[in-house]
Amino acid sequence: MGSRSRGEGNYRNPCLTMHQPWASLLVHGIKRIEGRSWPSPIRGRLWIHAAGKVPDPATIKAMEDFYREIYAVNGITDLKFPEHYPISRLLGCVEVVGCVKCEELVGWEEIPEGVRLEGQTDYCWLCEQPQKLIVPFEMRGYQGVYNLEKKIYEAAVRGLCPVKAPLPVKFPLPDPRDLFSLKPGSLATKLNDPGASKIEKPASLSAAIDGARAAATQFSKKNIAQSQSMIKDGDMPVSTRTWSK
Repeated sequence: MGSRSRGEGNYRNPCLTMHQPWASLLVHGIKRIEGRSWPSPIRGRLWIHAAGKVPDPATIKAMEDFYREIYAVNGITDLKFPEHYPISRLLGCVEVVGCVKCEELVGWEEIPEGVRLEGQTDYCWLCEQPQKLIVPFEMRGYQGVYNLEKKIYEAAVRGLCPVKAPLPVKFPLPDPRDLFSLKPGSLATKLNDPGASKIEKPASLSAAIDGARAAATQFSKKNIAQSQSMIKDGDMPVSTRTWSK
């Protein structure tokens, strides 16, 4: 069984359980920022597991509309989404190269505008190099970042397939010699740049952002109610995946 600690720890093959559709969007390279209320405790490969809650069609539509709009900012209009959003499965992995605060991401002019628009949470985990499993593995998830069981890891690592992301992003490290140099506060000086440009938001983009926020908030409320019920029954819920936590 894996560790359920989200703080600094001995992570060998770290994994994060996420709700759908966010989990598949990340593994398919569409989502490049994983938003959390706490900073990432790891750098390097992070395995992504989809929680057991079936995503609501309205939530899927809201998130797909959101990504269509933010990719359109960078001229990409033929975005292809996953055909399915499987649950209770290990889906693949990404490389976490850094973690910054939302305001740092929004003001970071070195990265595409669409990526900056993904910053909607306190802490933004910066993800690159998505890979998916040819055959997703059924498994149970846990809260926070935890270690994959050895037998699951050994089987999964042999079944990875590179993903062709619609707009691959390379997040530059302040110090290439220090893997943890891209951390909260490391881009603070950019926030004081008077020449930093603001992204113009057409009405369709603003509507998509509002819709995605509303979907995530509604999902959060439903998940909290379900989690409280599970706690009463002695089960352990997966932490809520929302933009407002």
